[in-house]
Parts: sequence; structure tokens; C-alpha cells
Amino acid sequence: MTEGRTLADGLETLDSLSVAVLTDDVSDNYVSKTSFAVSEFANVVLAGASVISGEALLCANLGFGLRLVSNVGGKRHTMLFDTGPEGAIFIRNCTNLGIRLGEVEAIAVTHGHWDHMAALPATIDRIVEQGGRVTVHVNPGMFNQRAIRLSSGRIVPVADVPLPPELDRHGAIVVNNPEERLLLDGHFYYSGEIPRVTSFEKGRVDHFFRKNPEAPWEPDPLLLDERMLVAKVRGLGLIVFSTCSTQGSSMSAHMSGPSFRASRSIP
Repeated sequence: MTEGRTLADGLETLDSLSVAVLTDDVSDNYVSKTSFAVSEFANVVLAGASVISGEALLCANLGFGLRLVSNVGGKRHTMLFDTGPEGAIFIRNCTNLGIRLGEVEAIAVTHGHWDHMAALPATIDRIVEQGGRVTVHVNPGMFNQRAIRLSSGRIVPVADVPLPPELDRHGAIVVNNPEERLLLDGHFYYSGEIPRVTSFEKGRVDHFFRKNPEAPWEPDPLLLDERMLVAKVRGLGLIVFSTCSTQGSSMSAHMSGPSFRASRSIP
């Protein structure tokens, strides 16, 4: 890397970026929409639904998942940003939206919680069934066991996430290291650890981890395994994709550029 330049300086300026919401906490067809958003009703009809019905619509569930399609000079790439908590619902939503998962080349995982990556094995299976080959980007901190402390003081484990060997068995190429990286010919920047730079970034005081079932639970408020994804779109500047955003304002402090747009921020 040339002195004074960073890896993020290699980010391509996209001609276009299409974002499809595949799973989210809420599904509301009557919520107000920005002018560039296409409604769920319109999308399922475009995918082949002849009647609007419960079976034709999407299911909401805890977690998140996006499909991103980038284009620069006619060169197109397709990736996923998280996959949500349950394979059956994620696959159903993709089917109802007419999303062909076999086109997905990469999956960027934000952090090691079941509601963001439990659907990975089923998603990889569908990608492989449709003739695709996918690389999954994670980091080692995502694979500790996690738990939450209830108001009663009781610490309750949450579901383990699929480990790299399992993802490999399903047919994925797993990139498991803590470093930042450019994805898909520089169309996307996937961050390394995001530093905490403000005093109010306390994280989740109810969050705990342990490295194995015999180890004691330890406080894990900062969730240092969390990552963000960034794209740079012509005429818009930097688009920052985040999910739970436990690191607060440091997301934008980690990058420099003309503008920032958070796709989602959950307390």
C-alpha cells in the first residue's frame, strides 16, 4: 500500500447499487416509503405472484438480511449482507421475491449472533444447488458462545452460530480473519475491528461470552467482532451498511468520505 493511502482508498465508485431487504424485524406494506423504494406487493407480483395473499408475502423475524447488487461499467456483482435467524423463512422470502441465490458470490457477516447468521447453512445449500460458489466473510471473534443477562440477573445462553467447518461442509469458501478487506473487485469494503472513540459507547451491558462450555461467562459489552460494509456510489458518496451498531458513532469515524447513510441502526 502506498504511503498515506488506506485499503479503503481502493473502493470502486459504483454506477449503481440495488438493495433488496430479504428479512427484517418488521414487514409493513402500508408504511410510507421513499420515492426510490419498491413495495413488497409490487416485488412479489414482479416475481410471479398472480394474487396478493399471505403465502405470497414475506415473513418478518428477528434479525436482518440484504441482497446487494453492484454495477461498475457493466461489471456486476451480487452479495448478501447477513442472512437472518432461520433458513426456511430466509429461503421462502427469497423465493417470493424471485431472488436467485445461485448468483450470490459472497456473504458478509456482521457479527456472531444467531439472528444474523443462523440461516447461513440453508442459504449456502441453496446457492450450491443453483450452481453457485460463495465466499463467506467472518472473523474469529464471531464464534464465541454468547448469552444475555435478564433483569432478574439470570444469564441465559443464546443459540450458537454455525462454525467455519460447518460452513465449509455446506460448500462455502470461508475467509475467517480479523482484517479489513475489499470484496468483489473492490465494489465493497468490509471493515476490520471498529474502534470505540467516544466516551458514551458503553455497548451492551447485558451481553456475555465464553470460549467453551466449561469456561465462566464473562462480560462482553463491546462485541468487538462486529463489522460494517461500505459502498461508494456515484453521486451519493459512501453508503455505510450496519446492523446492530453496538459501536455507535465510531462507525462513521472509521471511514472518511463525502457522506454517510446508515442502512439500519438498532439500539
